[in-house]
Amino acid sequence: MNMQEIVQKLEEITDLYIKELDRFSMEELTRKPDEEEWSLGQMYMHLINASLYMHLRNVRACAESAEGVLNGGEKSERGEAAYLNREFPNMRVRVPASPGYTPPQPASKEQLREGLRSVLTQMKETEPLVYSAPPQNKIVHPGFGALNAAEWFMLIEMHYRHHLRQKERLEQFLAGSSQQVR
Repeated sequence: MNMQEIVQKLEEITDLYIKELDRFSMEELTRKPDEEEWSLGQMYMHLINASLYMHLRNVRACAESAEGVLNGGEKSERGEAAYLNREFPNMRVRVPASPGYTPPQPASKEQLREGLRSVLTQMKETEPLVYSAPPQNKIVHPGFGALNAAEWFMLIEMHYRHHLRQKERLEQFLAGSSQQVR
């Protein structure tokens, strides 16, 4: 899959995420199954923030040979499997709640729409850097090991697809909790 195809796939999934926002009220978007799990709105915020402040930042850093970029390195076993299959493993990732990792609740649907659009815009702007980035320039991902600019770029679309599973679980929770209220 080339980078233009990745951008096209991200555009399709972004359209889906934006369209789906209309199905939920702000109260539903911020309702959590329990204290340890995220709301649907927090999941959206996670996708936006991880893409803008980790994935795309690392694409740029690899392309610019920024400080902290490794000259080489290997993917982890999970990383190898993810890139071979072009998707995250079908498993839930649980990280303890913390101010540095737990995404904030969204302030509005418009914040989510604009955030998703911003990711897509920055993907399109960043795509040319992927082609010029030295492939040996890598930054370590906490679960997948050392990734180069192209791999960080591909990760965004894979990450969006991975969270469709969480979105489905949260929608089931919301459907169940709204029936209990009636």
